[in-house]
Amino acid sequence: MTVETKSTYCRICEPLCGMVATVEDGKLLSLRPDKENPLSSGFACQKGIAFAEVHNDPDRVTTPLRRTASGEFEPVDWETAMADIAARVRAIHRAHGSGGLAWYFGNPGAFSYSHVMWLQLVTNGIGRRFHLFTAGSQDINNQLVASQLLYGSPVVFPIPDIPRTDLLVVIGANPVVSHGSALSMPRIKDGMREVVKRGGRVLVIDPRRTETASEFEWLGITPDGDAFLLLSLIQVIFAEGLVDRDRIIKQANGIDWLEAIAGDFTPESTEAHTGIDPETVRQLARDLATTRRAAVYGRVGICLGENGTLTSYLLNVVNLVAGNADSPGGQVFGSFGFPGERYAMKVAGAALGAIYRRRRSRIGGFPSVLGSEPAALMAKEMTTPGNGQVHGLFVSAGNPVLSVPNGDELEAALKQLDLMVSIDLYVNETNAHADYILPATTMYEREDFPIPFTSMQPTPFRQASEAVVPPAGLARQEWEIIDDLMARLWRMTPVLGAVHGLRTLLTLFGARLNPRPLIDLIVRFGEGGDWFGLRRSGVSFRKLVEQHPHGKVVAPMVRAGGLRRAVVYRSSRIRLQHKEIAKEIVSLAERRNDPEFPMRLIGMREMRSENSWMHNSPTLMRGARVQRAQLHVDDADRLGIATDDRIRIQSPHGEIELPAATTKDIVPGVIAVPHGWGHNRGGAWQTANANPGANVNLLTSSEPEDLEALAGMARLNGVPVRVERV
Repeated sequence: MTVETKSTYCRICEPLCGMVATVEDGKLLSLRPDKENPLSSGFACQKGIAFAEVHNDPDRVTTPLRRTASGEFEPVDWETAMADIAARVRAIHRAHGSGGLAWYFGNPGAFSYSHVMWLQLVTNGIGRRFHLFTAGSQDINNQLVASQLLYGSPVVFPIPDIPRTDLLVVIGANPVVSHGSALSMPRIKDGMREVVKRGGRVLVIDPRRTETASEFEWLGITPDGDAFLLLSLIQVIFAEGLVDRDRIIKQANGIDWLEAIAGDFTPESTEAHTGIDPETVRQLARDLATTRRAAVYGRVGICLGENGTLTSYLLNVVNLVAGNADSPGGQVFGSFGFPGERYAMKVAGAALGAIYRRRRSRIGGFPSVLGSEPAALMAKEMTTPGNGQVHGLFVSAGNPVLSVPNGDELEAALKQLDLMVSIDLYVNETNAHADYILPATTMYEREDFPIPFTSMQPTPFRQASEAVVPPAGLARQEWEIIDDLMARLWRMTPVLGAVHGLRTLLTLFGARLNPRPLIDLIVRFGEGGDWFGLRRSGVSFRKLVEQHPHGKVVAPMVRAGGLRRAVVYRSSRIRLQHKEIAKEIVSLAERRNDPEFPMRLIGMREMRSENSWMHNSPTLMRGARVQRAQLHVDDADRLGIATDDRIRIQSPHGEIELPAATTKDIVPGVIAVPHGWGHNRGGAWQTANANPGANVNLLTSSEPEDLEALAGMARLNGVPVRVERV
């Protein structure tokens, strides 16, 4: 019996906290925070520590499963599963072309570099009409589109420089619970506390006094009123002469257009839409413009309304006009630091921009964001006849029946597919309808490097990890499954044929086509890399694992001057003027309230949840935990509702029932419901099914006219509802 500890890191969410795995004879016994990790310094949340239960879950899928004629699942061997899947994919491709096939990619998959790389290979290899859907259209896509418009590339992602700021304004984010979304900063709560300790402020603007707002200052706002508030901040900064025009002209084009288009949005005119006193807005604008180091940060809450791309655009613009763009303590632009990165980013940005402008979804005509279509339209893409109708679907690390609007519609559509294949850890509410469920490894059964998040770190940091235990049962890494599939489909398209040719060539030299050399190349040429021995103190993937198992800080702060490196436009300046933005601003005036649905629904994160996939951990579900809807005590009194009463929430699109929790920590007229619940649709996770909760997304619409126009984002915040006691 051999017990050992291995340093690694968590990949549930963006902080990537250092972890220590205790392993006995190849079995993961437990996880604990890594005190020697330079950034997380002994911190990890409940979810990270409890992940050992997910890893060892008796409900976990560890062998390929095939649906039988009776609808049950039976174990099969990999060869049987993959041979049948490949044959059925070829048949769909022959009959319907690449448009007959689709892939849905869930949030957890973004934390595996190899999964992302090989998914790009297969989706591009099958053909340009192949449908790609991602969880981004319920999360972040309009922030990517805002970057596309402002900087010329969707992969430019500025972050707040919290370690150096004196004023942090948080809008529509709850970092005490999320631990920093689209921002990789372990111990973010401590970082915000440090802002206050050095004499600064942290202000949280949200319809609910979130866990973050309870720690700092809270300013309540009407749901989906963020665009109005941000426009008013811009208007005040211009009207009161707080703009450093010379500085902004060096950074951006279109300042006069911006001033004109924001001119009518005085704090008095927007108060009805925000619920915020005009003088409070004016003072906040002055504080942002006159505090030497200030930053505005927003996340999911600003993305999920009617005008999410506009709101994301305006948040960036407030940082710009207040003088805080590309400034220490303000909004900064991280990078990976490899040679020629600026030019590579320009080429990539131009290519992605062209795809955004030219490629449109078959249903609704929505633009393509990083090559993906709105996931809310998946069901319609399956049920609407015609060229490009989806007949075969792959789902990796996702549960869209619970995460997209109108899950009932999607569930019905899945049943008519010719083929559905899932790569996952569990039988969940989505893949309960699959023909095959293929077992994936967990994060601790694979090597990894967090490439997507390196430019989101206020403190540039590198950490790599080998697998700490071998795969359970017959589980395989996602990239290995995809590679096996591509090897069987190589005759289907020229691109897959070329990949096969490269694979064959490498075997002649005793090598295998795999993602490890690619990530090692990126590490070596990035900031802090060893340049293949030219920098003796630099790192490679192997050196990180062997010499820096707890990770290595490669720079104390984000480098200055990141804006000019990041902007793709030929002028290297931000482009403010866009007809799409002008149209969105005009549409704000068209918003109407429906008296039949007088309240507004918002989502909320929970400390012990991660979307829909961690409700099978006994530790995280302890204490008879249930999903509750939060509403203000005044609304509760008016409606005759008390805590734990069962209530019905109705929208124009559906209804759900769940227990209520009354509170003073929410704006009147608002009801907040945690997302990710609704585990009563055939999934085989016993703990989750024992306390299913309600799927809040049944209250939202999948109709094209109800999606956000510029990014195809689902509207999940500010949804009109009515509430009654059951």
